[in-house]
Amino acid sequence: MANTHINTHIKENIVNQIDMLPYALQLRVLDFVTSLSPKGVKGKSLLRFKGTIPANDLLEITKAIEEGCEKADINEW
Repeated sequence: MANTHINTHIKENIVNQIDMLPYALQLRVLDFVTSLSPKGVKGKSLLRFKGTIPANDLLEITKAIEEGCEKADINEW
């Protein structure tokens, strides 16, 4: 239960701080907090797709990645 108390205390402090900010900064805080939230799905839920890409296609994908991603073009910048 100690975590709940700390969690509530933190929430109250955050709300108090946000209340003192102008609206535009409150939106920035909201954007920041939203960016901290986990995104995507758990890897375990993707197991149903295991084996759906043919092995030859996986080899071609791997080869394309290795050829296209492991080279640096020093003149690019």
